[in-house]
Amino acid sequence: MGKLAITGGEAVHTTGWPSWPPKDPGYLEKLKAVLDSGVWGVGGPMNAALSEEFKRLSDAEYVVPNTSGTIALELALRALEVGAGDEVIVPPYTFIATASAVIAVNAIPIFADIKPDTLCLDADAVAAAVTPQTTAVIGVHIGGMPADLQALQAVCDRHGLALIEDCAQAHGAEYRGRKVGAIGNAGAFSFQSSKNITAGEGGITTTNDRALYGKAWSYMNVGRVPDGGWYDHRVMGMNLRLTEFQAALILRGMETWPEQAALRDANAAHLRARLDEIEGLDAQAFSPGGERCAYHLFIFRYDRNGFGGVSRDKFVEALAAEGIPVGRGYNPLYREGMFTQGWDPTRCPFSCPNYKGSVDYTQVDCPVTEHICTDGSFWMGQSTLLGTTRDMDDVADAVLKVRGNIGELTD
Repeated sequence: MGKLAITGGEAVHTTGWPSWPPKDPGYLEKLKAVLDSGVWGVGGPMNAALSEEFKRLSDAEYVVPNTSGTIALELALRALEVGAGDEVIVPPYTFIATASAVIAVNAIPIFADIKPDTLCLDADAVAAAVTPQTTAVIGVHIGGMPADLQALQAVCDRHGLALIEDCAQAHGAEYRGRKVGAIGNAGAFSFQSSKNITAGEGGITTTNDRALYGKAWSYMNVGRVPDGGWYDHRVMGMNLRLTEFQAALILRGMETWPEQAALRDANAAHLRARLDEIEGLDAQAFSPGGERCAYHLFIFRYDRNGFGGVSRDKFVEALAAEGIPVGRGYNPLYREGMFTQGWDPTRCPFSCPNYKGSVDYTQVDCPVTEHICTDGSFWMGQSTLLGTTRDMDDVADAVLKVRGNIGELTD
């Protein structure tokens, strides 16, 4: 196997990886169509076409294009009338927006732990976190892996809670014969730069509930209503509209998505099979009912006992030196400064007269998340899975090389 690259040896992989976003002339054609149309914003054909196409990708009856995945979540919360005095249960293994959107509507994020195999929100932990102030649950399809929506929905049904799907990483993921996005009350997608379909920024809120759609659309479109006039502003809204240029980029991404998704599926399946040979390293597991992962991330679950007691961080450092583009992943969200230092408990939302609870984020303890974040996982981004089968073999071979030379590593 040779000496490890981190100690001066030759790297396993030396040929680079696919870039993202892809260099595709189809994007320029779509943008030129917008320029030629003379309609860059309100009333353009690209947003209308995007709305129709995305209904099919999410199995949703109604979609609301908007400016970001964060705003897509906020629109869902506002449409569900989540607000001051309410608690919303979220996982701590996710991007900050899952929780910050809750605070943006003046509600309180409450953290519940994740499952150790799927890394998605644990329905039992959710049930234990419910209080009289709880109004909603946000289930995150982390890395594109569908959360166990049936189990989460059962908890929500018992307690009369809304279920929101955070689909920021889950374009086209499937659960029990349906695409994610409108299985719960509402869903939220992102088109940020790293996403499997991207416009640099952008979002879409999805639902099968016409009333929720109307409310989300109104908040997005300065308080107008879908069937009202131009100067008919019935609620306090904002200008959160997607431009025609962004819609064009998303539409092109949707055209190329099927082929790219199939390649990610095939490469992920090959890599999963290779990992089955390696003690101490497993891929993120599928939830019961999960049928297709979007593979925005390929998440590895790491057991240092299978690697001579070497920490995850040292292992990741050695693997990266072998040319494999891996990252350590998230911190526990409740450890971020905005929760431990950034909020004055004497001010809203925590001091809101409607709020009957109390929160001290420094006391939150989610042991599964703690382990996953500090020593139990790492990941590769979705563009890595657009490589070749040989590239996937290089990933597995690099793992085996590091394992075979584990004595060269010290923490």
